[in-house]
Amino acid sequence: MLYLDDQIAVCVKPPRVLSTDEPGGMPDLVRQTLGDPWADVRTVHRLDRVVGGVMVLARNAEAAAELSRQIREGSFEKRYLAVIHGQPEQDAGFLRDLLGRDKARKMTFVAEAPGKGIQEAVLSYRVLNKAGDLSRVEVTLLTGRTHQIRVQFASRGQPLVGERKYSTLNDPCEIALWSCLLRFRHPVTGEELTFTRLPPEEYPWTAV
Repeated sequence: MLYLDDQIAVCVKPPRVLSTDEPGGMPDLVRQTLGDPWADVRTVHRLDRVVGGVMVLARNAEAAAELSRQIREGSFEKRYLAVIHGQPEQDAGFLRDLLGRDKARKMTFVAEAPGKGIQEAVLSYRVLNKAGDLSRVEVTLLTGRTHQIRVQFASRGQPLVGERKYSTLNDPCEIALWSCLLRFRHPVTGEELTFTRLPPEEYPWTAV
């Protein structure tokens, strides 16, 4: 637990733990930490099951509504670290795509033209370090599409290390995608809050 009051709980989600409210999911783990199985703990943003890092949960309906408003209006900052195969053409820039969702396969895809269910996806990135065929990049999400970071880099031939769904490479590790920073305003006081956590000291984070 990074921060706790009667409005929000800021935690570090381990990889392979669900963000949603079900047995073993993050709200359930927070209730266990609080020692109250009936505590009101609500998911307001999600991390993919395989992704770890900083996550905030609301502790009542009003806090959830205010955080959701900030996310919807773009004032809630989400920043990630990733290790990718290859190197982007530029050391910093934006990735823009039209993304669709194949619900049957539970996969996101890049669409060639607008259409039903197709949404614009935008992120900014900057390369922090390079080592051999790997690059460590910092990513700021400007939209929040399912699997957005994973698909946008994979579609450019730069899949994340450890990617199983959008890559055929057999990396010996979990996916190298980590929620490293959240910045938002406290739902009651309005104070700007920033929370950070670096990824674990293990491969591939130690390689680049």
